[in-house]
Amino acid sequence: MQLGCFSISLAVKDISASKVFYEKLGFSKIHGDEKQGWVIMKNGDINIGLFQGMFDKNILTFNPGWDQNAKELNDFTDVRDIQKKLKESGIEFKEEAKDGSGPASFIVVDPDGNPVLVDQHVKSPK
Repeated sequence: MQLGCFSISLAVKDISASKVFYEKLGFSKIHGDEKQGWVIMKNGDINIGLFQGMFDKNILTFNPGWDQNAKELNDFTDVRDIQKKLKESGIEFKEEAKDGSGPASFIVVDPDGNPVLVDQHVKSPK
């Protein structure tokens, strides 16, 4: 099962201040719009998302179909196939991906209460 690109999505209070802080740590903006309340930042193979007013908690995020540079992969495990395997293993879902072949997402919560978002932005490889 390939989960794709990994990042941490941080719930921030002041996106501008957070962006400046992470720039000082060597991150640079690769996607997003501060006016919309979100930016994606990168340092080497490390990705973080800064989100103001969108989430209550920090979220572990996986993007099936993308590599660490948000480049589309030709071969990957579709989010619905990942969901099916996790359901079969007994994992409970907070939100489920809808049927189809395009973008979809689901959320599970780990034993410590950390949300895990599996968010596919590309069409299924099938």
